[in-house]
Amino acid sequence: MQIRGFLVGTTLVCAVVPVSVGAQIGVQRERNTPNVYAITNAKIITVAGPVIDRGIVVVRNGVITGVGATVQIPGDARVIDGNGLTVYPGLIDANSSLGLAGDAAGAAAAAAAGRGGRGAGRGAAPVQAGTPTGAPNSLHPIGLQPELTAVDLVHPDPEAFAGPQSAGITAVQSAPATGIFRGLAAVVNLGGSSAQAMIVKAPVAEHIGFTPQRGGGYPNSLLGVFSALRQMLLDAQHYGAEQAAYAKNPRGMHRPEIDPSLDALQPVLARQMPVVMEASSQREIERALDLAKEFNIRPIIAGGEEADKVAARLKAENVPVLISLNFPRRPQASADADPEPIRVLRARVDAPKLAGKLAQAGVKFAFEDGGLTNWADFLANAGRTSEGGLSAEQTIRALTLSPAEILGVSDRLGTIETGKIANLTITRGDLFTGRVTQVFVDGTPIEARAPANANAVGSVAGGTWTITVTSDEGEKSVTLALQQVGDQLRGTIQGALGSSQISNGSIGANGELQFTASVTLAAGTEEARFSGTVAGNVIRGTVAVVGHPQGTFIGTRPDTPQGNGRRGRPPNFRVEGSSLSTDDSGLTTDD
Repeated sequence: MQIRGFLVGTTLVCAVVPVSVGAQIGVQRERNTPNVYAITNAKIITVAGPVIDRGIVVVRNGVITGVGATVQIPGDARVIDGNGLTVYPGLIDANSSLGLAGDAAGAAAAAAAGRGGRGAGRGAAPVQAGTPTGAPNSLHPIGLQPELTAVDLVHPDPEAFAGPQSAGITAVQSAPATGIFRGLAAVVNLGGSSAQAMIVKAPVAEHIGFTPQRGGGYPNSLLGVFSALRQMLLDAQHYGAEQAAYAKNPRGMHRPEIDPSLDALQPVLARQMPVVMEASSQREIERALDLAKEFNIRPIIAGGEEADKVAARLKAENVPVLISLNFPRRPQASADADPEPIRVLRARVDAPKLAGKLAQAGVKFAFEDGGLTNWADFLANAGRTSEGGLSAEQTIRALTLSPAEILGVSDRLGTIETGKIANLTITRGDLFTGRVTQVFVDGTPIEARAPANANAVGSVAGGTWTITVTSDEGEKSVTLALQQVGDQLRGTIQGALGSSQISNGSIGANGELQFTASVTLAAGTEEARFSGTVAGNVIRGTVAVVGHPQGTFIGTRPDTPQGNGRRGRPPNFRVEGSSLSTDDSGLTTDD
């Protein structure tokens, strides 16, 4: 109640006025609601130990505080009835660019414009190909700047995270997807309201790609790439020795100039930080291992399509492999399409068997997304690794504890144990044959929902395209899978020109698009720049490859859904009193 008064002449008249305090109490209760959850009656795959057929997981303030068959449920916990559910450690995508707002070029441009700091990549001024400088004080061109860091690009994006979350992914190793020295990766959670809240550990590894520079700038050949890498590592060795000598006795010595790029390579040369090397073919992997051996650095192979051919060496040198789950797909049927080359057919058959072969050889491995655009393929392809003899337990480990160990975060991620970060993946049924219903990221429950359809209205380029590329080597049929988020494009190209992720992809308001991809030609792997337009379900444009005449491409995709119907909702959480349960009644329609 409240006491209210008013003056009548010189007399104060008071009245007792009853008021409703229910709303106030409700608001106060909401403010004081603890971030505590107890998942009960669930099957728990801890990975750290035996399976608990019917157990409890308690989460408080983002940390697992209890797990077992007889754990006491806190009185302030919101309870999730896990009957029929299975709880796994949150899945980890071991190599990705998820969670980043831009690429390395965007980071350099933002820094050059004085907009450094977390999330600076979003909205940064574009950097044209061939621009000779990058971040402030850098003495090296864009693409050869190991000091660039994923931390400067981390940006929360719930819509972009919906796809990987629907595949059970709660954390990723994220690094810029372009460049030769691509910069310093971070392990980030796919959740949180700020960049700082997302970061689990940074930096975790330096990243190197072997793709020649686009736009004709040096190095624009594979030989030039390795030459540039070796020279920069040699320079870093000399720089480190010079800095150490000056620090020990600066008297009489000219003060050495600070080079942020060479400085960033010192932990790599000291073997304090591993180097993720993007290499797929046997030749690329062998060259990467040779480079690592020459400079005594700790390599991690990413992609590793033909890693089984060098498995003995990988085992002997204790080199882990991050295996792409973006398996080659059969192109859409076309009456005038050329037959697929034998190597393409073989790659499609062999991809699911790679993990099993590496397991048999004793090579440590984990799984990465490989630039997937259809997140339903992530778990589906992981399940297919059984074709190579991999057990379900080994596959789950390669999605949880193994990436955590390789990336140096197994003390906080990868298993369901007391004291670890509360990243959890919850499924109805088996991880590979059931479906993900919810994930916990940093102790916060998030319903698993399908991402916005890549082909929906508002997405001009998203979808799977069957295109024909015409060049001085004739006509080649390829499949282009694109995902559009705003004006950015990501995806893959597969077929007669090999298989690779696209990079630097963007699309304008009028359907003009561009992206870069590695293509396999008679002379080897080259960088190709695709520029063109999308008009409805037709895509066409030109292809530029250094040293070759300009080519063309044209292709189509199936009709895109109009998205005007009523959409179903995925299962979600229902809060009833102090208890939190799952609503598994199936799809519901919008009111």
